[in-house]
Amino acid sequence: MQKNLLIFLTVLIFVIAGILYLQKSGSDIVPANTVDRYKNISYIIDGRNVTLVDGYAEEEIAPDSATMLVTQYFGNRATGDLNGDGKEDIAFLLTQNSGGSGTYFYVVTALKVADSYIGTNAIFLGDRIAPQTTEIHDGKLVVNYADRAVLDPMTTSPSIGVSRYLMVDGTELVEAH
Repeated sequence: MQKNLLIFLTVLIFVIAGILYLQKSGSDIVPANTVDRYKNISYIIDGRNVTLVDGYAEEEIAPDSATMLVTQYFGNRATGDLNGDGKEDIAFLLTQNSGGSGTYFYVVTALKVADSYIGTNAIFLGDRIAPQTTEIHDGKLVVNYADRAVLDPMTTSPSIGVSRYLMVDGTELVEAH
């Protein structure tokens, strides 16, 4: 009797854990053909065209340099219509690192066009910030993260809440007013 109860409780725990896992991760599930598209297009970061391949790009800092600038998909994906065309666009965070201690965070958007996407320019968020949420509401993009006070050293953990409000103007990501 106790053995059956123990087996039942163990199975019940696994079922509940599985349901909680699926609820948590289900909001970030994207069909494979969509993932491939927005992680395999070009974005403009600090005036440079960066083409991602599976969410990753690597280029020399300078000609014949051993130091590489690595750009990669971070996540915090949000979906919604950002340019008023009725199609679901995607916003997410990218990081850039050149081998030093800095990890620079940017937000970009992939605008849905037919069955593909067009990448926008990137907006710089900060160095070694602590991303929280990325959301799209009524055509506006809201990026929430923690940062440091202006005079705090980079060794200080980010603790000041920041919300950036952005929008798409044509095919350009800009600060919302």
